[in-house]
Amino acid sequence: MGSSQQSLSKSFALALEELFGLDLRSLAVFRIGLGLLLIIDLIDRSRDLNAHYTDFGILPRAPLIEKFLNPWFWSVHVFSGQALFQGILFVIAGLIALLLLIGYRTRLVTILSWALLISLQTRNPMVLNAGDVLLRLLLFWAIFLPLGASYSVDSALNSSPKPLPQRILSGATLALTLQICFVYWFTAILKNHPIWWKEGSAVYYALSIDQLVTRFGHFLLHLPSPILVFFNFSTLWVELLGPFLLFIPFRTPFFRCCAVVTFILLHTGFRLGLLLGLFPFICGVAWLVFLPSEFWNSLSQRLKTRQRQGLRIYYDGDCRFCKKGVHLLRTFLLLPETPLVPAQDDPEIFADMKTQNSWVVVDWQEYKHFKFEAIAYIVRLSPIVSPLSRLLKSRSVISLGTKGYELIANNRRRASKLTTHLTFRPLEVRVSWVTNIITIFLLICISVWNIHTLVPSTFNVPGVLNWTSLVLRLDQRWGMFAPFPAKDDGWYVIPGNLKDGTQVDLFNKGKPVSWKKPKLVSATYPNQHWSKYMMNLWSRDNEAYRLYYGQYLCRNWNTQHQGSKQLDNFKIYFMLEKTLPNYQTPNVEKVVIWHHFCFKQPKVNN
Repeated sequence: MGSSQQSLSKSFALALEELFGLDLRSLAVFRIGLGLLLIIDLIDRSRDLNAHYTDFGILPRAPLIEKFLNPWFWSVHVFSGQALFQGILFVIAGLIALLLLIGYRTRLVTILSWALLISLQTRNPMVLNAGDVLLRLLLFWAIFLPLGASYSVDSALNSSPKPLPQRILSGATLALTLQICFVYWFTAILKNHPIWWKEGSAVYYALSIDQLVTRFGHFLLHLPSPILVFFNFSTLWVELLGPFLLFIPFRTPFFRCCAVVTFILLHTGFRLGLLLGLFPFICGVAWLVFLPSEFWNSLSQRLKTRQRQGLRIYYDGDCRFCKKGVHLLRTFLLLPETPLVPAQDDPEIFADMKTQNSWVVVDWQEYKHFKFEAIAYIVRLSPIVSPLSRLLKSRSVISLGTKGYELIANNRRRASKLTTHLTFRPLEVRVSWVTNIITIFLLICISVWNIHTLVPSTFNVPGVLNWTSLVLRLDQRWGMFAPFPAKDDGWYVIPGNLKDGTQVDLFNKGKPVSWKKPKLVSATYPNQHWSKYMMNLWSRDNEAYRLYYGQYLCRNWNTQHQGSKQLDNFKIYFMLEKTLPNYQTPNVEKVVIWHHFCFKQPKVNN
């Protein structure tokens, strides 16, 4: 009886691990995706560094802190309003994201990336969308996961002889899994309107939002109505039921792969029709974490060839730089089973190494490769960078590469000094009860928070859970196109009067004012951050922000123009075009949402 109970317990543990555990290779791909997303996000935001993150821009620090900032929120970006300070923070965040990408000191750089991302997002909440919220949440849960256990600098320099497990099951894997599911379950529940559930016209209204729609979205909008209705209900049911594919207790790997493919295709469709910034890509990266062990094992078997299995690499055992180099090379070229052997272990190889002043790479036919040509051969075998091998075959590249190799080989001591910070350290994947308790508590926080978003007037988040969620920026609301897509649509015209009486459109780079609707409204915004900001600015809830946008327009124009060409005053018009059902042509209404004077406001005679 005892053995049968033990067997049953093991079976239950394995089933639980299969349902809620995550493969270390999937976590590595997840880490790489997060690193790339952070770098792309920083590059994109850096184009508007002055406008969005300095005191020169649309939201100076003083009003942010005095009027808009939640007292539980924090940000190092508010320490200075100077562009130089913000630029330094951007560069630091970019370098840390790069370290996350390659998996160096992974847990530490994950924490730093998360903290800097929160700080950046808190600096200007008006330019954020759901993708920004999801990115910071994914980074937060990543702190508790072994992201550096595979395909990383940390794993390449692992000195522990103990093999790592394929999968890990912990409170963090459960929390990350449910966090991603919550995005879809709660957005589906919040879409509690007849437009979604009875009429089936929500996709029609979404594709009618000119401020977001792409050219392909315009094409989709004019497809037959039954097709749009099908898109409507398929979106709803995929969001509501799709995540349950992760928890099917039989043929789990197959259904997990189905879930990954389904949601990546769903977000690909969203991106084709609507400009949503990085949101579809962030969601795609999130779902890659669910690729099962069986997927990677199958892929590994397919990549095994005689050439790869017969490869051996010999290095100078007395050169720590050389040892680090071959370990890193093996890891990042995805050749994990390649033997790395000190040349001193083989007298013949050692003699070749001394004669050639080179490492020795032996292929499956026992042919020896040296210097840069050996690098070119290994690259050719790599399943990830093999296309580069054609470039490395050219004589000029081989000649230049050989000279570079010889330069490094003749200066090994100096090269070793440059890599002193890269050290061999034991890498262990352990599940801590303390960490499990913390992550389960935080999982309760986000569960309660999401329930609160459904009935905010009747269900309040308890005090401890509330301030914990706010301080850690676990606050979230997945109301994408909920309860229904916005029907208020339109475009901006901002006629500005210069001191010499000339009138220009400040929203159209100072060109003559035109009230005609642009061919593609979404293209009038420089990027999705500006699009989100201007859409937020139209909302009555954000009227208080309009003053600071007006002040920014004055500063931005008048620092670039002098004398009579300076801007005196302007009005911000929103050309309101309410979306009507059944492709009815709406009336366009000129709505003045702000009137601003750059200098002294004229007195009004009574």
